[in-house]
Amino acid sequence: MSKIAPNSKITSYIGPVESLESYVRADWWREIFNANYLRTDGDVIEDTSITSEEVDLFCSALNLCPGDTILDLCCGQGRHSLELARRGFSDVTGLDRSHYLITRAKKQAKNEGLAISFREGDARKLAFQADTFDHVLIPGNSFGYFESYEDDQSILKEVFRVAKPGGTLLLDIADGAWLKEHYEPRSWEWIDQNYFVCRERSLSEDGEKLISREVITHVRKGVLADQFYAERLYSRERIEEMLGACGYHDITFHDTIIPKSRKNHDLGMMGRRLVITARVRKEWTSRKQVAKAKRSVTVVMGDPRLKDRVRPSCVFDEDDFYTIEQLKSALSKCDGYSFTYVDNHATLIKTLQQKGKKADFIFNLCDEGYFNDPLRELHIPAVLEMLDIPYTGGNPQCLAYCYDKSLVRGVAHELDIPVPKAFMITPGDSSFIEQPLRFPVIVKPNLGDSSVGITRKSVCGDIEELQEAIEDVRTRCGQETSILVEEFLSGSDISVGIIGNLPDMYEVLPIIEEDYSALPSSYPRICGYEAKWDPSSPYWNLRSVRAHLSEDVQRFLVASCLKLFGRLKCRDYARFDWRLDHNGTPRLLEVNPNPGWCWDGHLAKMAALAGVSYPEMLEKILKSAEHRILD
Repeated sequence: MSKIAPNSKITSYIGPVESLESYVRADWWREIFNANYLRTDGDVIEDTSITSEEVDLFCSALNLCPGDTILDLCCGQGRHSLELARRGFSDVTGLDRSHYLITRAKKQAKNEGLAISFREGDARKLAFQADTFDHVLIPGNSFGYFESYEDDQSILKEVFRVAKPGGTLLLDIADGAWLKEHYEPRSWEWIDQNYFVCRERSLSEDGEKLISREVITHVRKGVLADQFYAERLYSRERIEEMLGACGYHDITFHDTIIPKSRKNHDLGMMGRRLVITARVRKEWTSRKQVAKAKRSVTVVMGDPRLKDRVRPSCVFDEDDFYTIEQLKSALSKCDGYSFTYVDNHATLIKTLQQKGKKADFIFNLCDEGYFNDPLRELHIPAVLEMLDIPYTGGNPQCLAYCYDKSLVRGVAHELDIPVPKAFMITPGDSSFIEQPLRFPVIVKPNLGDSSVGITRKSVCGDIEELQEAIEDVRTRCGQETSILVEEFLSGSDISVGIIGNLPDMYEVLPIIEEDYSALPSSYPRICGYEAKWDPSSPYWNLRSVRAHLSEDVQRFLVASCLKLFGRLKCRDYARFDWRLDHNGTPRLLEVNPNPGWCWDGHLAKMAALAGVSYPEMLEKILKSAEHRILD
């Protein structure tokens, strides 16, 4: 084991192995396309002259015209999309599964003032209507990564569906027959003065794939990655047969791409590539086929007739009703859905029994809980489970897990995700006085959300303040409340949002942090109850801004949140709250399935940074649930 950086996890690496193939994960492509990928393949994929030459070839092979609609599929950091846009092509869409690369592409397009739509997504299941694009490119050797031959076929079939009649596919893939004979079993090279990479390669047992191993090392930080990956090798004959089987015609092979590395680096799979075009012959999809009947959605909400002890006034006020109106206005702009709203909890079960079955699914926005009791938030999905009615968001088990902060800490520990040091105080327990405390600490109810019980007095600098904070929580939340006492971390307050579902149909929103610059210096830097519920408090003026984090920290946050999303069985959308310690290491605070859906909430703020409006955010959640439930 070797520690790679102050803010990074420990990277495991192994010595010589007998079989490279046995170490390749089926989903290796999930995490490998990051900053290290750009470093190791930079002699090709970050070389503007090579990209320009490739786009010259693509333009000639496709006979591109400025007004053509173009999809750059598996676009990576968008090098071909960006070059096409620079040349005046105004309708270019780039799609890739890598959040890191798409974020980089969006940033570059913004810096250059280029109007390109970059999106995250799975090439096997494209979120585009039929007959959308004149041309679809799969450039840069981005084909053949998936485990099965059928997965590769599904990509070609999806391209066929979204291409217009008469449209064209361009495929840029490794020359498989040549690579089988000429691949380098071992190589190593300096990437620059700080990084070097060692590679091993072998053919798979069936001879269908080239297996590669890369060990990437920094001269001071040690091993950064020891990674294994595989790519299916297609000969000219095999890819032509596959294209024909998927319905393509006029299959043409163009000039072979043989890029030159300025540093004489090992180009591996990028060293010799086939460029193929194929024509889509089909009829236009009829309007009847394209137009789908509107989905019937019942929206379940908190009951404004009842008291709600989370709110300062214990009742719904003007701001709450304004928030509800903003929701309804936004949902009215979501095409393809019709909405019915249910908020009377006295008749809720009867209403769901009578009308719920008629809906395609329930949009569960009742984060107040059944009868506005936050401890009964899980009762709503439990009732829907018993009635066999599909719904958005977390199931009862997920909500129960995540409501318990201590339990989430245990899950995080199991997944090797760091959390702040902490201890629990159970009802009637006074032994905390004997705990080896290091102040400052923060006091929280172990069960709860909406920051109930967390105020500026929750941050304690000595034992007297701690005792007072504990009593405040018990007064606010009840004497039987279990209390979590955590070390108070001094770094940035971070939130990560995810919309969609594992394994592939999800989007990570831009990461945000709280801006405490407007807060009086005597106030602790927390986003607690006052920030969410008290307009008279200085905390009310807090802003959420795009987080300024290193690539390594961003990558770690995203990977950790995805692990938690899966382990806790989150669905459709979730928010993850973190704080950096004094070393800049992220430590998990809590997980929020079914996070706040309001127009000015943290999820909406993250979406806005991604250029996603409030109605579009809600529609993304709806579509995520729709794909999960109805497809």
